[in-house]
Amino acid sequence: MLALSSLLRDNNAVSSPVVHQPTQKAKSVIWLFMNGGPSGIDLFDPKPLLTKLDGKPFPGKLQTLFPYPGNIMKSPFEFKQHGETGHHVSSVFPHVAKHVDDLTFLNACVSNEQNHVPACYVVNTGRQQVGSPNLGSWATYGLANESRELPEYVVMYDRRAAPEGGANLWSSGFLPGEFQGTLFRSGKHPILHLDRPQGLSTSTQESQLQLLNWLNRRSANHYPDKTQWDARTKSFEMAYKMQSSVPELADLSNETAATHDLYGLNDPDCKYFGAQCLLARRMVEREVPFIQIYHGGYENNWDQHGDLAGGHKNNCYETDQPIAGLLTDLKQRGLLDSTLVIWGGEFGRAPVSQDKDGRDHNPYGFTMWMAGGGVKRGYRHGETDEFGYLPINGAVSMPDLHATVLHLMGINEENLTYQFGGRKQTATNGLGHTVHDIIA
Repeated sequence: MLALSSLLRDNNAVSSPVVHQPTQKAKSVIWLFMNGGPSGIDLFDPKPLLTKLDGKPFPGKLQTLFPYPGNIMKSPFEFKQHGETGHHVSSVFPHVAKHVDDLTFLNACVSNEQNHVPACYVVNTGRQQVGSPNLGSWATYGLANESRELPEYVVMYDRRAAPEGGANLWSSGFLPGEFQGTLFRSGKHPILHLDRPQGLSTSTQESQLQLLNWLNRRSANHYPDKTQWDARTKSFEMAYKMQSSVPELADLSNETAATHDLYGLNDPDCKYFGAQCLLARRMVEREVPFIQIYHGGYENNWDQHGDLAGGHKNNCYETDQPIAGLLTDLKQRGLLDSTLVIWGGEFGRAPVSQDKDGRDHNPYGFTMWMAGGGVKRGYRHGETDEFGYLPINGAVSMPDLHATVLHLMGINEENLTYQFGGRKQTATNGLGHTVHDIIA
């Protein structure tokens, strides 16, 4: 039960909410994290020069993770224009392509880490070292909501393997532990050790909770810092509430057959990720503020150093219909305007070949996209050079991304502080700036 303290916040953690309602456009965030590094130049940001110079040496200097990069490599996929905006999307994302008029593309995202684990930390926390809070932790800390029947920050990951970096990716860092992400597993029991023990009646359980609460509060009086006692008391109360709310949330059987089709639940290759996307929509309906879904992990991820065509094709197939289904469903239910959907990985891929038909990492200029939640529709922000390697305008750092998400959630980062290490900490410590150009 102690692990469930992560679902709770003590009354002293935040003295008052720092949400500024006039700026709040996104009530919830759904972050679709493609672990391994999807290639923007092969999916959403075509570079004709790569086709023209295919097989020729790169004319400049490349900084790659592995030595001896190959020659320039064209995309193995065909691009077509879609929607009223005419934005280009690769042939391996046919369902997502139908939603380009609702998307804001960030084509010049930048990071400073070339390897997966520290790069995942940068995207999630803004820093490459372990120990800093995840963006979801800062967001739920800043919203200062009262405890609910569901956790405020939920994480789901690939059935085949955890993402690279593991639980540190959704850690609350130096923030109180109740703001860390709560892991939802697949199946009928998404949270471990939550079910009421067999033979224990509801009335008996309530009596036990009352006794535990009395004992914890009595013990708290002997300690000047009673936050851990408050959290412990609330953890049992929250667990009791979730015994009924979580199974109801996780039961997808009451969704229509059409909804199952929409998310690809009848396709074995799409079923798992599709169920997670559908579960995210159900969470948004229940006002869960921050949800992360990881596709790919230590295995079966987007890290195609060889056979990029085959690997990306498989990954896109598994996620294309579920992502499009999520966007369609949110829009039909009137939820997209108040829900910010984010897509991207820890970096992109290099414009040259590796192992003949793969690509190395490129954190210096890569693509992410957003939809809903107050961002412009059918908009492209930023641009990389003709090779898709370095930004030439509109660069967006990961601290910039975090500041923008917090702004869309109605949180003033300057007022969102926490005393740690002898100073007041903020989500980006002044390194992030809201990208106002993408806000509708």
